[in-house]
Formats: sequence, C-alpha cells, structure tokens
Amino acid sequence: MRVLIVEDERVLADTIAEGLRDEAMAVDVVYDGDDALERASYNEYDVVVLDRDLPTVHGDDVCRELVGRRSRARILMLTAAGDVDDRVDGLMLGADDYLPKPFVFGELVARVRALARRSGPPVPPVLEGRGVRLDPHRRRAARDGRELRLTNKEFAVLEELLRAEGGVVSAERLLERAWDENIDPFSNIVRVTMATLRRKLGQPPVIETVTGSGYRLEAR
Repeated sequence: MRVLIVEDERVLADTIAEGLRDEAMAVDVVYDGDDALERASYNEYDVVVLDRDLPTVHGDDVCRELVGRRSRARILMLTAAGDVDDRVDGLMLGADDYLPKPFVFGELVARVRALARRSGPPVPPVLEGRGVRLDPHRRRAARDGRELRLTNKEFAVLEELLRAEGGVVSAERLLERAWDENIDPFSNIVRVTMATLRRKLGQPPVIETVTGSGYRLEAR
C-alpha cells in the first residue's frame, strides 16, 4: 500500500514514515498543507496520515479539499487536541478516522491497515493463493506451510500480486505501490526484486511474467 504522511513536526513525520516502511508500506512525507495537496494531485495513495495543525494550509482545509476531489485515499487525522468536539469536527470534515497525540505506534499501524482495506475493493486481512499465505498485520508469509523470509519490498510486491487475484500487475504499478516517489522510474529494481522473490518462493514457479504487461500469480 502507499501512504502519505503530512506532519510539520519533522522528527515525528520521519519516525512515522520509517516505521511504516518497516511494515512494507511505500511512504511519502511532506511537512505542510500545500505540499500535501500537490502530492495528492499526482500520486495515488491508500491512506493520508494528516496532522490537523499544519502551516500554509490547515489540516482541516487539506481534508476538505481531498474529500472535494473525491480522492480514493482514506484520511487518518492526527491532532494534539484529544477532546470529543475536536474528533467530531475532524470526522465531520470527511476524515475517516482520528487519532490523538501522543499515540502508540502499533495502534497507528493497525488503523492505517484498516483504512487501506477500505480504500479499494474489499480484501481479507490474510491473503492466500497458490499455496502462498501472507499476513500483512503480522508481517508473515509462507508457502505450503514453509515460512518465507522476505525483505520489505519482496513482501510488498507479493502482497500486490495476491491482491490482484490472478490479474496482471504492471512493473509501473509495482513501482508505484511498493516504492516511494524517490525511486528512479527507469530502474530495474522491480525485475531484481522479482527474481529474488521467485527464488525464495521456490518450485514449482508461482509468479508468471506476462510479456509486455507485467506479472501475475500463475493459474494452477
């Protein structure tokens, strides 16, 4: 999944981003409302983690604008104000969830994953196909009962293939969903990651290359 962090406290923003990347998420970070609206205009996000008290453009206005654009991204609003009226105000603007500061990081991760499941077609919390079982919440993957030790990017790529349920996923789509905006679009990183993932999955092959289109889980 792809997440945008919008938080003007840079240390907090970067800490959240690093933690979510460790959960195999692709994460972009901005520190004010103007940059948030710009990024959301050309990148597709599953979840926007949005601080309410932002410079340049207030978080309320960012939320209102994203909702007005009918963005598919779900919005998790953060604020230092934790009373009920503040939570109600944020939700009335169109935020999907609300988390007061300070928060426990594990709860943030759980809320981000729950919102991401609602940003597209319904998917189960545990993904399965071709003997592969992937649990994003626990960061576990296995094939035919054999545990797979995957890097964050291998995990993210496998998650996208399982979510596609046999559909073709292009290399461009994988770059967009598993890497952040700093990746070189002409990099061969998808091909390299796919090669190591295939090796770890073992035989018989699970991932098929569809020439000129991308990758998919092979049909039985």
